[in-house]
Amino acid sequence: MSDARKLVVFVPREALDRVRDAVFAAGAGRIGAYERCSWYTEGTGTFLGGEGTSPAIGSAGNEQRVPELRLETVFPAERQADVVAALRSAHPYEEPAFDVYELVS
Repeated sequence: MSDARKLVVFVPREALDRVRDAVFAAGAGRIGAYERCSWYTEGTGTFLGGEGTSPAIGSAGNEQRVPELRLETVFPAERQADVVAALRSAHPYEEPAFDVYELVS
């Protein structure tokens, strides 16, 4: 599975299914004969929008503390551009926080 990547993204609960559906449609979430594989847990995200931002939650210049879910799933390396584009399109935040990790076996 050395050509695999892991996507970790922080998403508000109400957008979880929309983001999952989008990245799965782009090729994420497959492990062997299983599809739509993911894992998520609750946490709190914080941010402070600077001048010129348009936060989906709160307002620029005010620090926000927002309940979010940390969503993880895997995808083949060759699908990275599609998975990231799908994530950005489906995510409600102006600048979604996410990481992509290379998986090694």
